[in-house]
Amino acid sequence: MITAIETRGLCKQYRSVTALNDCSIAVPEGRISALIGPNGAGKTTLLRLLAGLARPTAGEMAVLGGLPRQDPAFLAEIGFLAQEIPLYRRFTAEDHIGIGAHLNRRWDAASVRDRLRSLNIPLDRAAGSLSGGQRAQLALALTLAKQPRLLLLDEPVAALDPLARRNFLATLAEAVADGELTVVLSSHLLADLERVADHLILLAASRVQLCGDIDELLAEHHVLVGPRAAGHGRHARRVRRGARGDCALAAPALHERGHDHL
Repeated sequence: MITAIETRGLCKQYRSVTALNDCSIAVPEGRISALIGPNGAGKTTLLRLLAGLARPTAGEMAVLGGLPRQDPAFLAEIGFLAQEIPLYRRFTAEDHIGIGAHLNRRWDAASVRDRLRSLNIPLDRAAGSLSGGQRAQLALALTLAKQPRLLLLDEPVAALDPLARRNFLATLAEAVADGELTVVLSSHLLADLERVADHLILLAASRVQLCGDIDELLAEHHVLVGPRAAGHGRHARRVRRGARGDCALAAPALHERGHDHL
């Protein structure tokens, strides 16, 4: 098994604030890893470290066999999409495709046009005039056109309606199936992640609580119900399987309170 991401004891300190503490994870190649946790758990910090946008205070990490860094060779292998969906609002999709062709050595312009046409997203309209779901799809198509080996997504579907989220994740799943792509997808929306993820990283209080393939985690953790579960209180950690075989991922006791997000 080839590992796309591996960290040991990774820490990130911002003055007196510890954003990430003793983070040790491993993500095999070809996985869609769901990065989940409450606000402030360290998800964005971890993604920025993996993308080479920040330096760790302590610890070790290897991304695609090397140290994350700000140089063209490494950046060519990484796709990073932030929650803000960074697009030039006055530029059309075709304008963005042209810019990407000048900035990326393995640019696949045809794939962007094909994806957008299949989604009925016009190539000649300004990005600012598109719906939120259309902008997210445009940004994802542009990111995939780099043909990265690793795709890091920081809450890209947080502001989308359920149908737009489903379409976005379907596009993502197809991209992973088509090639040797590894994805780390940060989100609060567990119901969406369980449809596409086969790997899990759970952060809480700036520390890793769970990390591994979902099938293995399901085999190791049991659902606690009734009087036995009550005795474990808020420290019970669960990973359960739904009626159709979908994986439902839960941080400590969140599902008992009826929440579907972190």
